[in-house]
Amino acid sequence: MHLTENELILKAQRGDDLAFEALIYRYDKMVLRLALKYTANPDDAKDIYQEVFIRVYKNLSGFQFKSEFSTWLFKITTNMCITYKRKQNRFNQITIDADDEASPFSQISGSEDLTPEVITEKAEFEIKINKALESLSPNQKMSFLLKHYEGYKIKEIAEIMNCKEGTIKKYLFDAVRKLQLKLAGSF
Repeated sequence: MHLTENELILKAQRGDDLAFEALIYRYDKMVLRLALKYTANPDDAKDIYQEVFIRVYKNLSGFQFKSEFSTWLFKITTNMCITYKRKQNRFNQITIDADDEASPFSQISGSEDLTPEVITEKAEFEIKINKALESLSPNQKMSFLLKHYEGYKIKEIAEIMNCKEGTIKKYLFDAVRKLQLKLAGSF
């Protein structure tokens, strides 16, 4: 028997751990992907992922179906990523390690159809883009990732980030401008 998302939520709100696990299973890859893209560090992304689902578990009873569950979940994920970024900035510990085996760049080398030269070019390209993304403010980076990597519309991003559509447009405009400037001399 396949339960709808709302049925799973209601069961999970009543304490059904299997229903909660089924909810996590539906969204875990998206949450981890966003956290990994945001942090560029697999360990930090896993920490964010874990904290997101702890918060979801603790606060699920308060979910009132006023928005889509995915919107609510991504709002929590967004807040966790931005909080992470602010903490990292405070301690100046942000690094991007393209040589790390668990790095998001390591997945490129797994493609058997690509020549070593193409793999190297793609890896270098991703490194440059990720370094440029690190230059964005937390809100600019999150709005950019939600729009261009996750495919959300401006209205949805505004709801997720709990701000006005005009603010999201400004974040996106500024993000694109900064990225263009950062990447202009790179290629």
